[in-house]
Amino acid sequence: MAKKGGAVKVRMESSAGTGYRYYKKKGAKYTEKLKMKKYDPWAVNPDTGKRGMHVLFEEKKMPPHKKN
Repeated sequence: MAKKGGAVKVRMESSAGTGYRYYKKKGAKYTEKLKMKKYDPWAVNPDTGKRGMHVLFEEKKMPPHKKN
């Protein structure tokens, strides 16, 4: 049976400054910060003026867990 764990949940924040974010899992052995190009429905395309375009998303720190 395979071991569980080792994956870490990370928050991917849009570099367009819209506040849109994705949550992903990455392996614990992967030490570099993730950067990937993904779809942001709130980003405004400067050429057409329409909403929605692919922008760079960068890994940011997860917020602290809320205790009840």
